[in-house]
Amino acid sequence: MLPSLLQRLLLPLAVAALMAACRQPADRLFATSTDAPSRSGLLPLEDGVLVGNEAGRLLRLDRQGETLWRVELGREIASRPSVSGDSVLVGTVGGTLVSLTLAQGTERWRLTGQPPMLTSLVSDANAVYVVAPDGTVRAHAVESGALRWKHPLPSGEPRPDSTRPLPSPLLSQGLVVVALGEAGLFALAAEDGSVRWRQRLSQVLGMEVQGEVLYVSTRKGEVLALGLADGQVRWRRTPTAALTSPPSLARGQLWVGTEDNLLLALEPTDGREVSRLALPAPLVTQVAGFRDWVLVPTRGNQGWLIAHRPAEGPPVFSLRLDTPLLSPPVVIGEQLFVLGHDGRVLSWRLQPPKS
Repeated sequence: MLPSLLQRLLLPLAVAALMAACRQPADRLFATSTDAPSRSGLLPLEDGVLVGNEAGRLLRLDRQGETLWRVELGREIASRPSVSGDSVLVGTVGGTLVSLTLAQGTERWRLTGQPPMLTSLVSDANAVYVVAPDGTVRAHAVESGALRWKHPLPSGEPRPDSTRPLPSPLLSQGLVVVALGEAGLFALAAEDGSVRWRQRLSQVLGMEVQGEVLYVSTRKGEVLALGLADGQVRWRRTPTAALTSPPSLARGQLWVGTEDNLLLALEPTDGREVSRLALPAPLVTQVAGFRDWVLVPTRGNQGWLIAHRPAEGPPVFSLRLDTPLLSPPVVIGEQLFVLGHDGRVLSWRLQPPKS
């Protein structure tokens, strides 16, 4: 491992070589503007994506980039919506929770006077789970919006920073796992909101799950594997002084971004470092997998998306979008969708580069 000073000196050269060596994917399909900046992320569907923006507009786009429907909600949609059956659940920073039909975008029900919705929604067949800025978790019935249960942050616990979204909750095997600032991780029963376990982890960036294992990363440079059922630590590593991204699983490895603009690959079974790649800007979200590639979005103003083949040489290709990439890319079949912070949705058909 290079000393940190030498690493910082060599990093710009490595990135320049990386950009020069890369090739473009074969087919650019479309670029569609939502007409306002966006931080909601893309929600994949079988035939396209859903996207919200700062103007309060929710759009359903098909795989050709055409708008199937759009709904105006009046206030920014900052959090990723969720789909349950034939319903789309979407919230606004103004505290409105709405259910729409997936087919037409027709409104089914609406709740107003709720806390601002900054954190992504998750849902199952019965309920949509909403995390408020103060750490309160609510479950609303998908069919009617009725409150099924509410779990406030226990008294005496430090309140989260209400100006920043909390990490996206995770829903798996009947548990809703939430990261509530300095209060740490809580695993709540989806049925009634009761606490199944708790881990006092601070500065959580995000979570990923595979089977019985929950992976967690923190700003303090920690990556942990916990038992999903009991929250017990299986392994803990600190591969760097500061991390910038949630963990993500792709191509059999666990990926995290560092403050030094590196992409680290860790072995999921024990957390040991497998490889690292210099990036042109920080990774602040999750990566996506396609075949034997890992697709890496970066936050810098140039908006590089890097396609990396683990354990091999230069990346397969790079795309420059000229806007920060703050949410994961979406792959449907062989089609790539990317959301820029400026509100553009761009798409390519992924094909191996010709020799």
